[in-house]
Amino acid sequence: MAKITESERFELESLVETLEGIRGRHTELITVYVPSGFNINQVARQLEDEKGTATNIKSNATRKNVVNALEKAIRKLKEYKQTPPNGLAVFAGNVSEVEGKEELRIWAIEPPKKMKVRIYRCDQTFVMEPLSQMLVSDEVYALLIIERNEASIGMLDGKHVRLIRNMTSGIPGKTRAGGQSAQRFARIRESAAKEFFKRVADHMKTEFFEMKDIKGILIGGPIPTKEEFLDQAQLVTELKNKVIAVKDLGGTGLSGLIDLVNLCEDTLAEQEVTKQKKIMDEFFEKLAKDPDKVAYGMAEVEDRLTRGAVDKLIISKTLGKKKIKELTALASESSTNVHLVTNETPEGVQFDNLGGVGGLLRFAIMD
Repeated sequence: MAKITESERFELESLVETLEGIRGRHTELITVYVPSGFNINQVARQLEDEKGTATNIKSNATRKNVVNALEKAIRKLKEYKQTPPNGLAVFAGNVSEVEGKEELRIWAIEPPKKMKVRIYRCDQTFVMEPLSQMLVSDEVYALLIIERNEASIGMLDGKHVRLIRNMTSGIPGKTRAGGQSAQRFARIRESAAKEFFKRVADHMKTEFFEMKDIKGILIGGPIPTKEEFLDQAQLVTELKNKVIAVKDLGGTGLSGLIDLVNLCEDTLAEQEVTKQKKIMDEFFEKLAKDPDKVAYGMAEVEDRLTRGAVDKLIISKTLGKKKIKELTALASESSTNVHLVTNETPEGVQFDNLGGVGGLLRFAIMD
């Protein structure tokens, strides 16, 4: 599945925020989701049928608003010869906050990911969850909770935690079987633990070694079991190098994995900060060493964008939605990569002081 670009994410966030803020005076806001691959003409026919149903609405004003919204949605659907590759979402209705006044609006969006649901809803609010779910991070993290007698392997995909496998060790309990010396029993337990760690490591390799988009591995467990696992388990180097957090934790299963993710919130937030720092470092290093390949300030950046010279466009979120939208539209005309940054880091503050917009250029422009 293709990942959402930063400009697509910004556009979608803006639309979702706008539509979530709208409340109809009555149940007269129309939501239509057409899934990828579905016959759009069939959806248009369904809305025609809904117009007939709407004639039974007792309130004259509500009936009129629902019918008008349905007609507007039908006309929009008929503009398409076929459903767009990722599907289509249409929102229509009277958004006026004044009783008796009509302000009929319609929004149509071809989502950045494939739409999988088919929805028709007439309510006081628009149904936004399918689009909101697309804003969940695409980043994937491997999860492991390791205890002496049990282990849980899972995955964090965006905000969804999934349990992949639960394993038991078979390590004997601390009570010795009759006749066994303490030393021999300890050796048996230690040997069983090493074998268990190896099995867990093998399963980690099976699940995650080929997943090149894994951003990191989060490990939890009691002291010193998790440390012993990392020392003894022979976890392949490529995976061991991706371990970004090791947390003290008790409890396995799905609930344990969720606890692990919650304990790692700071680490996961730092991953986003690191990504921003990387583009900021690139910008300031280029500004110092090769200033002819850098643009900053609104006028200069807009000029370089119109000339198709900008390879990476960096925009501070402090600029505001309208300006960000104008800049991303310009960027899309020349296949420019867009990076949105905040002023929550020292580099972000410094960037804001330069005007909050900058570009790394494909080629120098001498005016």
